[in-house]
Amino acid sequence: MNSEISSSRGRIARERTMENIHAAAIAEFSEKGFQGATTQAIAQRAGMKKTQLHYYINGKEELYEELLQKVLQVWADIIQFDNSLIGPQAVLSRYIRNKLDFSFSQPALSRIFTSEVLSGGHYLQKYWPGAIEKIINKENLIKQWVAQGLIRPLDARLFIMHIWAVTQYYADFAVQVNQMYGDISNADRQQHIIAEVTTLILRGCVV
Repeated sequence: MNSEISSSRGRIARERTMENIHAAAIAEFSEKGFQGATTQAIAQRAGMKKTQLHYYINGKEELYEELLQKVLQVWADIIQFDNSLIGPQAVLSRYIRNKLDFSFSQPALSRIFTSEVLSGGHYLQKYWPGAIEKIINKENLIKQWVAQGLIRPLDARLFIMHIWAVTQYYADFAVQVNQMYGDISNADRQQHIIAEVTTLILRGCVV
């Protein structure tokens, strides 16, 4: 029993340490990108020595890929068209809300993806086929809505990309938003932004 308790405590301690390392790495990579970030700086942000950091990770590249996988997995889980909902208004409203909620709650993690894209997307090559498959599924549903007369004729893929661009802005340019519009950590302000963006997009596709 004692060995089980000890093992459980050790696992919990390791998980907490890795959470701390990931938080430090997210801050470092989101500010400096992969090339500018260093394990020394990540260790300092995590409040540990570099040698201690390398006890938990093999290197910067492995840690960077872990974080890219994390953001892509989150998006795969929460940022999709909810098939349990019926009609474009409900589906798009939920999609926009989920995407903006993530932009508000985890802007630094989101910016790691953007930074990687801007640097050429080398570490994203193996993920593009899956991403394209997901956008095709969304595109097909939008085309069905057009065929049914539920929304106006439009370029379905561009429409999805435009939603992404607007919602991603609140993560990538959070510093600018905070200066120009006010603190977007404020819950009421977040809800107002969600409502405004949703109205803008839905009115852009009405018949």
